[in-house]
Order: sequence, then C-alpha cells, then structure tokens
Amino acid sequence: MKKFLILAVIAATTLACGTPKTVQESRKVIKGYWSLDNITYDSSGTFNVTLFNDTSSECMEGSSWRFIPNNNTGNYNIDNPNCPTGERNFIFTIQEIDPTSGLYDFLLKPTNAKGKSDTNAGYRLRLAQLNDSSMRWEQTVSLDGKPFKINMNFSKIQD
Repeated sequence: MKKFLILAVIAATTLACGTPKTVQESRKVIKGYWSLDNITYDSSGTFNVTLFNDTSSECMEGSSWRFIPNNNTGNYNIDNPNCPTGERNFIFTIQEIDPTSGLYDFLLKPTNAKGKSDTNAGYRLRLAQLNDSSMRWEQTVSLDGKPFKINMNFSKIQD
C-alpha cells in the first residue's frame, strides 16, 4: 500500500508539472521555416531599433528563421547585402502565462553554433499570435520612459 501511495504521488506530480497541451500544440505549429516579413511599432515616427543585440530592424526584415522544437533550437539568416549577413543560432522556450486567455511568452537566447551563450542574455517576447501560416511577436521596451511596442510579423515558408 505504501509503494502504491508513493507511485500515485510521483505520477500526480509528473502530470501536474508536464508541459501544457496548448504549449505542445504551439511547438508543432512553430516547427519549420519562417520569414520575418515586417517589423512595426505602436508609435509613429522613425526609430533606430536594434533587435536581440544583433542588428537593425531594417536588416532583420526579410530574414529567414528555422525553429526545431524537439530540442528548442533554431537559427535565422540575414540575407540583406547592406547588413552583417550570415546565420545566427538561438535556443527558445514557449511558456504559457495565462491558460484562460491563451497568452504565451516566447523566450529567445542567442547562442553560438554549439548552443552556448557568450553573454547569457535572453529576450522575452509575447507570442501574440500563432497559426499554421503566420506568427506575431510583441516586445515591449522603454522609450523616453514610456512603453514602446515592437511587432515582428512572420509568415510560414514550409514545415
């Protein structure tokens, strides 16, 4: 009886701490190749924005992204010849922050090709929209002491 009780507690703990079904479904949808089509802001004007401590938003537009959810890795390529081109690697995590509203956080951490981070810096974004053909990330930063939202709009290229 004592062994059964211990097994029941372990099983309940494992099930309670498992990945939510909606996060598992999101991983299936995000898998594959995406294009970062455009970047918009919630304020009008001209802004000098550097994304992920890497390059300008102008250079990021048109970049191609690959997400590999079975090991939470991916990469993106900057192809614009007027920018520092090449492949960049990252690890990512999707976290459900409110099951009733379907809100998710997307954590992205730049790494080298071996999955190691030089700075250990990561970026928290809101996974605002995700379906089989499009995805939108929102990042809120501070501009002149006020919230400033950056929207990154992706379209799916292939699974």
